[in-house]
Amino acid sequence: MSDLVSIIVPVYNVENFIGQTMDCVVAQTYRNWELLLVEDCSTDSTASLIRQYMERAGDPRIRLVSQPSNMGAARARNRGLMEAKGRFVSYLDADDLWEPEKLEKELAFMKEKDAAFAFTSYEFADETGKGMGKVVHVPETLTYKQALSNTTIFTTTVMFDLEKLKKEQLEMPVMKSEDTALWFRVLRSGVTAYGLDKNLVKYRRAGKSLSSNKLEAIRRIWNLYRRAEGMNVINSAWHFCFWALRAVKRRI
Repeated sequence: MSDLVSIIVPVYNVENFIGQTMDCVVAQTYRNWELLLVEDCSTDSTASLIRQYMERAGDPRIRLVSQPSNMGAARARNRGLMEAKGRFVSYLDADDLWEPEKLEKELAFMKEKDAAFAFTSYEFADETGKGMGKVVHVPETLTYKQALSNTTIFTTTVMFDLEKLKKEQLEMPVMKSEDTALWFRVLRSGVTAYGLDKNLVKYRRAGKSLSSNKLEAIRRIWNLYRRAEGMNVINSAWHFCFWALRAVKRRI
């Protein structure tokens, strides 16, 4: 597997952003990567834009994987994971952006810490991808117990080492907040996540309806505690209060 990094991008109706997202991968200072664009039956021009980009670039590291029907982000990421050939796996949402040194710095950090699971800081960005100056910093380490009340891990910052974790462990459950449910499951197995407190990611807030809809976010997190983690009402409420406080702090 060497040190190949498999970058998994679930793609659906992102014609306004996908070119910029592919550009940020091609611009990475770390060159040993494959880009898996899992196209989830977009109804706009996303798929054709990807094909045009691939034809112009002529870069065999970029691969288009087409889903047979629209199946959602969790299944798209799982399909990308199944197709991945690398030792390391990174997730990138199709409207987010990486700084050019993201892979290089995070990979070096993982090796330094001998980590199976790492994540980085990130910055909120506007619709154009320009940083808004609000950086979310991350702790040095995060255990399962800590993560229950501190959902700091953002999908586009994550990297896993498949020499330390099996692909089966990284399959996302098909539910709302599937990414957070996956972090909980991996951490619950005894893995510690390591945080690299460097701003290497731009999180484009525009159009992210699930994140911007506060009532829906509350329902999703409550559902994670009660159903995915099997907590009783009291424990769920305790962790939920800390989650809500940190969520508010990240956005002000």
